[in-house]
Amino acid sequence: MQLNTSNAHIENLEKTGLLHDKMLDRRDFMKGGLAAMLAASVPLIGAADANAITNFASWRVNLRFYHTGESFSGVYRVGDRYLPEAFERMNYVLRDFRTGEVFPMDPRVLDIISRLQQKIGTSQPFEILSGYRSPKTNNMLRNSSSGVARNSYHMYGQALDVRMPGYSTRKLRNHAQSLRSGGVGYYSKSNFIHIDTGDVRSW
Repeated sequence: MQLNTSNAHIENLEKTGLLHDKMLDRRDFMKGGLAAMLAASVPLIGAADANAITNFASWRVNLRFYHTGESFSGVYRVGDRYLPEAFERMNYVLRDFRTGEVFPMDPRVLDIISRLQQKIGTSQPFEILSGYRSPKTNNMLRNSSSGVARNSYHMYGQALDVRMPGYSTRKLRNHAQSLRSGGVGYYSKSNFIHIDTGDVRSW
């Protein structure tokens, strides 16, 4: 789901004072929708029971947040059910470390990370450079870099900037593109890729 971000549309919203409201509405919708998805899909399975279940595929992720050193490693999904305890921890680890704001991550972006780790065939943790990003942080970064989108997927918990130490970032980009699960950006100079759950595209 993309907002209309044409210059004319943005300018009109800014003049009428509706831009901030629209962004907050979408953030509230995403926050409520993702929380509802987890609440509806996982009440029957707790994280402590996940390893005992053998008739469903277990989805795992291993990640470490670069700026804090905090990490998550383990099962976050069993079959088609996401584990609320796992997401409580991951949402905290992937918070906006500059403001301390925690926001529910889109489960699909964790699925992409999990599939990438399976493709690579390693249990080594991904290094996460950016997870959730508050509007305040996003605006600050936009002022210092032309590569930061005004309506970034990071602000809705739908994007991660990742790399894997010791593994080719170009190869990581190629694997991510082969999944055709969303957007993939390749930043060779900074040595990371961006993944999100938006439309399939690459840059």
